[in-house]
Amino acid sequence: MEKLISFIKRKSFTYKILKHTGAYFLLLGKVFKKPEKARIYKELIIREIHDLGTSSFGLVSFVALFVGAVIALQMRNQLSISTFLGDYLIGYSTKEILILEFAPTMISIILVGKVGSFISSSIGTMRVTEQIDALDVMGINSASFLILPKIIASLICFPILIMLSIVIGIAGGWLIGVITGYWATVDYVEGIQTGYSSFNLFYSIFKSFIFAFVIATVPSYHGYFVDGGSLDVGRASTTAVVWTSVLIIILDLVITQILLG
Repeated sequence: MEKLISFIKRKSFTYKILKHTGAYFLLLGKVFKKPEKARIYKELIIREIHDLGTSSFGLVSFVALFVGAVIALQMRNQLSISTFLGDYLIGYSTKEILILEFAPTMISIILVGKVGSFISSSIGTMRVTEQIDALDVMGINSASFLILPKIIASLICFPILIMLSIVIGIAGGWLIGVITGYWATVDYVEGIQTGYSSFNLFYSIFKSFIFAFVIATVPSYHGYFVDGGSLDVGRASTTAVVWTSVLIIILDLVITQILLG
């Protein structure tokens, strides 16, 4: 009996995954239909760049600065066990960690919490107040009108924010070295200049674009199909943040295995 109940639960979960995956891709097909008036979309994209991108700069800078400092201190503690390893490795390790993992993945997850919940709740509110139904009645492709500007704005802004977070994180590592006096600036700069790899930078930018698309579309999907009232909008936002974060972590593993494995 327990095995039967477990089988039914697994089947139900699989059914829900397939159902949501199919609906997600059908929504994307509707989103990428040709825009009706390019001028209107241009204005919407500019507004979304402000709402999704420039408004996140302060948060991203704050997190990157302190995490860069923490990474540099952690590297110093790890390298201090050996007298054969130079201090330049602190700068080198901090740079590599920021480029390969922290900036593209952790900053994206932070953006999910801020931007993803905003996207889901704003579209969900339009759904429960029947504004989306009104757009459909007027013959406007509501999916493209609401979601496409968010996708374009995210693809423009998020990779830029992530590249800035790398620079700010490296600066944070240098700053904590100056404050504590644990390592010299010349050693830290030497480490940053050591072992530069353009492929690692490409890998980071590539992940940034993939994650930006996920952050823009998955919360939009949950907001677009929300059903009920304001309480359901809140639930949809929470669900969107959780599933977007999970999807980013899974994609991070897949992309890392394909490109670096």
